[in-house]
Amino acid sequence: MAVAVILGASGGIGGALEARLRQTRPDLAVVGLSRKTTLAFDVGKEETVEQAAAYCSSLGPLELVVNATGILSTQTAGPEKSWRSIDPAEMMAVFQVNAIGPALVMKHFLPKLSREGRAVFANLSARVGSIGDNHLGGWYSYRASKAALNQLVHTASVELQRRNPQAICVALHPGTVATNLSEGFQATGLEVQDPATAAARILKVIEGLQPEQTGGFYDHHGKVIPW
Repeated sequence: MAVAVILGASGGIGGALEARLRQTRPDLAVVGLSRKTTLAFDVGKEETVEQAAAYCSSLGPLELVVNATGILSTQTAGPEKSWRSIDPAEMMAVFQVNAIGPALVMKHFLPKLSREGRAVFANLSARVGSIGDNHLGGWYSYRASKAALNQLVHTASVELQRRNPQAICVALHPGTVATNLSEGFQATGLEVQDPATAAARILKVIEGLQPEQTGGFYDHHGKVIPW
């Protein structure tokens, strides 16, 4: 049986993705991992990422891996509103979770994806990581870490395609979702989705992805987001 893996399954979106897959894809062995699961998974600890990849691949061919880990900020005040608030330790912590961690996930999970046929690795990114769509400024660490993530995903997609032309590696923007991460930062006028709705939309986009779309950056409706 093919395997689907949700990393960051203790979060609002990750948990909803795991639940949705269990309900709709009985043909898949679904594995949800986080720092709270028996097999602890922490993007800040490479040994746990390597162990998770080995365990999941031992269950069967990996057909789908979704990395739903991420943080908005470690500061109680939230993301930086001005360059005056930039703190190197804060920026390093955000990059560790949003960029370096996912790079380690790709390092250990991409080689485990099925070598034949369609397989998808999707990393949840954020529209604010788009340089071309940045008209408001602020949120320096979060924006920059997600922009770095997008570059990492695109770069990995090139290498992955050489290994399996049918494999897909993308960055996905889930939209604004009512979770602990976004609480207090939901701007007026934005559509705020519940996690179940977001999960359904994300999985619909994933199901519709074609190999020629690998390396892209898409929103929860499947529309391309500018880099």
